[in-house]
Amino acid sequence: MKTYNFKVVLEPDETGGYVVSCPLLPGCYSQGDTIEEALTNIKEAILLCLEDMEAMGEEIPDPSKTLIDTVSITK
Repeated sequence: MKTYNFKVVLEPDETGGYVVSCPLLPGCYSQGDTIEEALTNIKEAILLCLEDMEAMGEEIPDPSKTLIDTVSITK
């Protein structure tokens, strides 16, 4: 079994709770009422995406190559 460490982005939802996405897996997103719930839900969504990719013979992207940084803008 291999462990993958995918980066995810959490954003507050306008109606409450959080929306979470995995940028390395386009279309892979979920939500939750709390951060903890959103993270649990995105783990399930990522597993489903990986299962679909494997079933279709697609290569799973290497999450270690994803970089996260912050850009400051002054205007």
